[in-house]
Amino acid sequence: MYIFMKPLLWVPALYVLAAVLPAAFLLYYVYRQDRVEREPVGLLMSLLWKGVLAALCAIVLETLGQLLLDRLCTPGTFLHTVLLAFVVVAGAEEGMKLFFLKRRTWYDYQFNYRFDAIVYAVFVSLGFAAFENIQYVFTYGLSVALPRALLSIPGHMAFAVYMGVFYGRAKLRENRGNHAAARSDLMMAYFSAVLLHGFYDACAMIGTAKASVLFIAFVVVVYWRMIRLLKREAAQDAPV
Repeated sequence: MYIFMKPLLWVPALYVLAAVLPAAFLLYYVYRQDRVEREPVGLLMSLLWKGVLAALCAIVLETLGQLLLDRLCTPGTFLHTVLLAFVVVAGAEEGMKLFFLKRRTWYDYQFNYRFDAIVYAVFVSLGFAAFENIQYVFTYGLSVALPRALLSIPGHMAFAVYMGVFYGRAKLRENRGNHAAARSDLMMAYFSAVLLHGFYDACAMIGTAKASVLFIAFVVVVYWRMIRLLKREAAQDAPV
């Protein structure tokens, strides 16, 4: 009986591993970039959990948002697709990520360097992405694991890096007493991630040949820029 039960245990374990490993690799990469003062493991694990909570909340918001959008705009039209990508999906997902990111880290004494903001944002975002990836792999099988490892997981990381750059600037300006500039940077943290995420999703949702070419070009440029941003911000890290 035990021999026949083993495959039943290995299959879900394999699915979870395929879904989580890409996020784990990128988390380790970003963690290693933080050369001045690495963040405690307890805080980082907490941020991963916040990413899962953000994903759960986003599911509710996206469901409600799509129901409302379907009433206001004809499904299947170009306008509906664009609004779904930018407002409903990207708006809800990046909003929830920023909400839980700020709630957990803004007043934490360990948030004392600018690059910390990028690390925090990436951990929340990849916690979100790992949870989402588990859902996809269990729903559609291992066939989606590789394309999502190459596109969706790094995509969430890229959005988070841009969010983190502005989030770190916002914390610096807040600590210097420039509250208006801090609020402006927080808005930039949100909208930069939403615009990137929305464009990514819109190209994927439209699915035409031109949209696919644009999608590939967009992914290459954004990922290249993300790596440059990471290295630059790590090299120029400074206290907030």
